[in-house]
Amino acid sequence: MVNYRKAIERLYTGRMTVTERRAVKDETTKQTEFEDVVVYEDVPCRLSYSNAPVSEELNGAYSVTQEIKVFCAPELDIKPGSRITVTQNGATRTYVHSGKSAVYSQHMEITLENEREYA
Repeated sequence: MVNYRKAIERLYTGRMTVTERRAVKDETTKQTEFEDVVVYEDVPCRLSYSNAPVSEELNGAYSVTQEIKVFCAPELDIKPGSRITVTQNGATRTYVHSGKSAVYSQHMEITLENEREYA
């Protein structure tokens, strides 16, 4: 099993940073505000694209969508709604974690959504 995980991890050519939006209470004002908190940084990963980009018309504008997954270590606790910034093959992109992660003994698969892009 250890060799299987090492083989998978050799395919990780990207690095990711995971950011969550958390409520933080200011003790002076007693108000709760939301701020972005980096929970993981420089984590090995691999992006996988399931299909080619597709353009869809939405209210007269064309949006670009694509099915994307990121593969990483299974022990990470990455919550739905987290922002995941991945650098792979010289390109850096930010995605939003959508849905639940598929956790296996040797890796985890997370479905990602592009931040809205319009053509």
